[in-house]
Amino acid sequence: MPKYKNYTLRNFKDIPQISKLPEDYIFAIEVVGHVLPFKVNNYVIDELIDWDNYENDAIFTLTFPRKEMLKPHHFEAMADLLRRGASKEEIQKKANEIRFELNPHPAGQFKNIPKFNGKELKGIQHKYKETVLFFPSQGQTCHAYCSFCFRWPQFVGISELKFAMKEVELLIEYLSAHPEVTDVLFTGGDPLIMKTRVLEHYIRPLLEADLPNLQTIRIGTKALGFWPYRFLSDDDSDELLKLFEDIVKSGKHLAFMAHFNHQKELETPAVEKAVERILNTGAVIRTQSPVMKNINDDPQVWSSMWKKQVSMNMIPYYMFIARDTGAQHYFGVPLYKAYEIFKEAYKNVSGIARTVRGPSMSAEPGKIQVSGVTQINGEKVFVLNFLQGRNPNWVMRPFFAKYDESAMWVSDLEPAFDKRFFYEEELEKILAGDL
Repeated sequence: MPKYKNYTLRNFKDIPQISKLPEDYIFAIEVVGHVLPFKVNNYVIDELIDWDNYENDAIFTLTFPRKEMLKPHHFEAMADLLRRGASKEEIQKKANEIRFELNPHPAGQFKNIPKFNGKELKGIQHKYKETVLFFPSQGQTCHAYCSFCFRWPQFVGISELKFAMKEVELLIEYLSAHPEVTDVLFTGGDPLIMKTRVLEHYIRPLLEADLPNLQTIRIGTKALGFWPYRFLSDDDSDELLKLFEDIVKSGKHLAFMAHFNHQKELETPAVEKAVERILNTGAVIRTQSPVMKNINDDPQVWSSMWKKQVSMNMIPYYMFIARDTGAQHYFGVPLYKAYEIFKEAYKNVSGIARTVRGPSMSAEPGKIQVSGVTQINGEKVFVLNFLQGRNPNWVMRPFFAKYDESAMWVSDLEPAFDKRFFYEEELEKILAGDL
C-alpha cells in the first residue's frame, strides 16, 4: 500500500510525469497555481490520470491548473511577473488582487455565519433550519485540490476569507440553543485530512452531549476519490472506522457525503475496498458532484457514475451547477445544457439510481433546481423550484424564468411573468435581519 505524498507549486516538478509535458504547460501550472490553490498526490498521479492523454484527461483537468482557468488578462498579468522575476511581495499582491475579482465567497456565505451570545461563529454556517455546517480548524485542507472548488479561498492564506473554528464546546452550546437543528455537516476543506485522534476531539463530545435534536452527523469528503488509503492503510485507518462504528452505535445516522466527479474515480481496487469498509461500519454513503465543462459535461459519464455507485451500494444524491466563483468561466455549463445532461442521464438509469436530485444551484436564497423547460402561453421558460430555502416555505414551490441559453446562474435569469421572483422581497428582509 502506498504512503501518502503530496505535491504543490513548490515541488510539482519532482513528479516524474511532469518532465513529459511541454514547457508552456509547465509554465501555465506555475502561473495559475500562484492564484488558484494547487495540490495533488501520488494516488491521483499514479492511479487516476492517463498521462498518455493528459490534455483530454478529466482527472488531470480536475487537479492540475491549466492556462484557461484564468481569464486571459489575469493570466498575462501573473505570467509577466513570473517572467521578469518579480519579488514574492509583488506576486502575492497581484495574486490577491485577482482573487478578489473572482467572487471568493459566492452565494452570500458570510451571511450564513450565525451570532451567538454576542459573538460571530466564523467556523459555523447556518443557512437552512435543520442543518449546521461546521468547519474544524485542522480540516481546512484536502488530500488534493479540485481545480473547480468553490471553497478555494480556504486554501490561499487570506485569513479574512477563511471559515474555521476549534471550539467544539461552542458548537454544542449552539446546537443546544437551536433545537430545530437535526444535522451537523463537518466540512472544509476535508475533515478526513485530520488524524483520527483530532477528528475524535470534535465528534466524541458531540456524542457525549447526547443532544436529543441531533439525529445525523454528516462528513463531507473527497477522500474516497483522492486518497482511499485513508480507510485502508493509513496508520489510523482502523481507528477511523471504529469512530464511524461508534457514531452509528450511539444512535446517530452517519451520512458519508462522498464527492465523485468522474467515473474513473470509482474504478480502482482501492476505492472499491474502501467503500466496502466504510459501509461495514453502518455509515451510509451519498454521492454528489457539480456538472462541469471539460470534466463531466456528458450524460454518459453521469449515468455510468450513478450505475456504478449503486452497484457499490452508494446512494446518488446531488448534481450541482458549478458556482459562480474561481474558474467558473472554464468549468461552467449553461443551465439549459446542465438540465439536458441531467435529463439524458436520468432516463438511462433505473429507479434505484433516481434518488439523485438536480441540476441544483446552491445560491444565496437556497438550493434552486432547474426542473424543466416548457412553454407557457407561447413563451419558453425554465421551470425552477427550491430544494432548500432560507425560508422553508419556499421549498417545492414552482416558479418560472425566461429561457436564456447563455444563463449559467440564477443571477443571469429574469422572471418570466412578473417583475421579480416571488422570494426576492422576503430574501432582502431576511438578509437585512428584518425577519
